[in-house]
Amino acid sequence: MDENSLRRRFDLQGKVALVTGASKGIGEAIASGLADFGATVVVSSRRQEAVDEVAARIVERGGQAHAIAAHMGDPAQVSALVEAANRQCGGLDIIVNNAATNPVFGPLVNADDAAFAKIMAVNVQGPLALCRQALPGMRQRGGGSIINISSVGGLHPERMLGLYSVSKSALISLTKVMAREWGGAGVRANAICPGLIKTKFSRALWENEQILRQALEHAPISRIGTPEDIAGLAVFLASDASAYCTGAVWVADGGLTI
Repeated sequence: MDENSLRRRFDLQGKVALVTGASKGIGEAIASGLADFGATVVVSSRRQEAVDEVAARIVERGGQAHAIAAHMGDPAQVSALVEAANRQCGGLDIIVNNAATNPVFGPLVNADDAAFAKIMAVNVQGPLALCRQALPGMRQRGGGSIINISSVGGLHPERMLGLYSVSKSALISLTKVMAREWGGAGVRANAICPGLIKTKFSRALWENEQILRQALEHAPISRIGTPEDIAGLAVFLASDASAYCTGAVWVADGGLTI
């Protein structure tokens, strides 16, 4: 084997990646990581000002980035996002569905229908709508990679996060269906299940001393995760280094769920 061949498989030059929920945390780290490996990145989240800032930081570091705001719970905005990305970048090769919401912390019995509908709209229906619209273009470009950011809660329901866990379990199943149905088009789909990652989104968990202590006591890697821990895995799944991987669930939780 050519000693440089594996290195080349991680090269994302000429690829266009769309990352949702990319204004901070895991999404921003993934967007920056993909740009580091050569991809042109479309940074998306709800607020235009926020994605403008992330795109500017990527460009300052020598990368290529476009900022397009969209709410993943709004089908019209999802459609406009794909159209704008295609128009500005010529098409999509990589999609990272990272945007998520969780307005409920508590038992299922206290959750109302509106909260459930909102969670499913953003966490499941949005990714499906985005990928379904992007599929024809990805097929024309020879295929691509879809990376859905789920959660360990999608594998083992997390206490007080029942509806969120349900949505993330559905996203894992959606990933597997995408992989099965779209493999013939050269499109791969994989899910990443982060554990406890130090982000603003999960602050209620890692700022809770009892929850943090329990997590660290039972994890072989006894530290809280960082967004960069997830970004490295996303780069692998976006690249040709993972060309034989599809329909898989990749857990990055420090070994907590062993």
